Amino acid sequence: MCLAIPMQIESIEGYTARCQAKGVWRDVSLFMMQDEPPAVGDFVMVHVGYAIQKIAEADARTTWELLDRILEESGA
Repeated sequence: MCLAIPMQIESIEGYTARCQAKGVWRDVSLFMMQDEPPAVGDFVMVHVGYAIQKIAEADARTTWELLDRILEESGA
């Protein structure tokens, strides 16, 4: 199963964005988003180090609420 994680873009340099989610920071490639260039402050879905889609902030927050609930119920 593949899983993408919502993250917020904090800075962009070339095709690399510095993103964060829940205090975790990652350098993320924007190469796959050339048709839909994101901006600082945007939320993106990140899969294996690549931003694959822009999403609304509300969708990012809803996704994190669901992921948190799954982790709580699984005892992780």
